[in-house]
Amino acid sequence: MTEQTAHEQQLAQTLFAAAANHEPLQAADFEQAQLLPDDESAYRVQDALTALKQEAVGGYKISLTSPETQALFQADSPLYGAQVASHVLAAPHAFAARDLLEPLAEVELLFTVQEELSVDDSPAELLAKTLVAPAIEVPDSRFSAWFPALAKRLVLADAAVGGYIVYGREQPANVVFSSPDEVAQVTCQLFHDGTHLKDGQATEVLGNPLTSLHWLVEKLASQGKSLAVGQRVSSGTFLLPEPLTAGEWRAEFNSSLGEVSLNVTD
Repeated sequence: MTEQTAHEQQLAQTLFAAAANHEPLQAADFEQAQLLPDDESAYRVQDALTALKQEAVGGYKISLTSPETQALFQADSPLYGAQVASHVLAAPHAFAARDLLEPLAEVELLFTVQEELSVDDSPAELLAKTLVAPAIEVPDSRFSAWFPALAKRLVLADAAVGGYIVYGREQPANVVFSSPDEVAQVTCQLFHDGTHLKDGQATEVLGNPLTSLHWLVEKLASQGKSLAVGQRVSSGTFLLPEPLTAGEWRAEFNSSLGEVSLNVTD
């Protein structure tokens, strides 16, 4: 990726300040076409924003992995956001509402890299090289009223509206799943304060979350990057997100994956 322009560096600093000051930005104040002429420009802003955080990258989130979410943001492919280590957390975890801006709840499979991943890896090899865990992702944006109206490249620049990833028990992926096809059979249920809100399924994630993971490996490689051993990947939501309000949030999965939970306090 080429060096960031002055406009890109300034946008990264603006996003960083919005997060630090807990003061959301107004998307109408930013002309996407002028600031971010293409996706690679938006990724350069994301890189600059990540550098400003002065923290190791703990993993990545993959967004827009279903036709429905791509349509919402006028996109024709997924996108990713780098997540710093302090925002990738083992469950259970509690958030204070004041520490978030406009968070949502998404339900995903999380993969943890155990061996170097390659663009040439087959789905079975990806299973053999990773751990898998249930996860609730908490997307959040530095822009107010962002879902589903924020322009795609502003989403990208803002670390793919990265907030937090909370994950449950990790297990060897090739122990949980005897074949890659079984990953596509995972289903989940999302609960808030014990009330069942909706169901989700892995086929919403590019047909199979392993396809999403492979997409990320390829995308990073095209930018001269790679996933490091120990980094975690939230592979894409099984369902349309819900506003993350106060209370207990729990996602239950089949396939011996178990559950994952978090709490939000006022």
